[in-house]
Amino acid sequence: MSDQSPSRGKTASPTFGPGPTERSVRASDGSVRHAPADWELLPPGDAGATRRVKAAGEHWVVQEKKGRRMFSKGVWAPATTIAKVRSELDAERSTEAYAKRRQADATRRDRAQGEYVEDFFAAVTRFLDFHPRHAKLGEGFAKAVTEHATPVGSGTVARTKRIPVEQRAEAAVIAWMRHQTTAYDSMVIPRVKGKRREVRRMLAARSKELLSVYRRGDAPAANCPLRRAMQ
Repeated sequence: MSDQSPSRGKTASPTFGPGPTERSVRASDGSVRHAPADWELLPPGDAGATRRVKAAGEHWVVQEKKGRRMFSKGVWAPATTIAKVRSELDAERSTEAYAKRRQADATRRDRAQGEYVEDFFAAVTRFLDFHPRHAKLGEGFAKAVTEHATPVGSGTVARTKRIPVEQRAEAAVIAWMRHQTTAYDSMVIPRVKGKRREVRRMLAARSKELLSVYRRGDAPAANCPLRRAMQ
């Protein structure tokens, strides 16, 4: 295949990284390919259009990895295909039936999100398990963690479905404490493989020690970082 020609086949869905120029992509072997002159890039953001363009025929998926996450950079496809899909979607989305369906979907999502926030708050509260002496602080703490971790699109551990909600709650608490009750954000950590993970483990252990004070019902130190963070 030449750099100027897309791969063929209805089921093919080749994935590339961004190329060095605006109309190029980079293959996994490092080679650079250029989009045909009659192609254009469909930007990410419209899942319906993306699905239809990919199903319509030849295309190139462009993704970029940042950290551990993969981000869509759009889909290259024939301009005529993209124009046809957009026209069809515009017609469908202008109908009253579509508007009602969208409203119903939004209501359903809002209800599901509300239920998840409640479940997550309960899971955080169970993980904290503060002594009745510290119940008020525990409730405020659980609320702060929940409000930070559960928004849709936040990218936090609370949004993953790969682990049980109890594990998500624990991870969210430790992450919140790492940023709010330790000097992690201002630390200068050597760029050595595994060092950042080592620092996080050390800070997590400190956070758990601090939580144990409130679980036992002991009186915290006057300069307790958790109390300061919750003020």
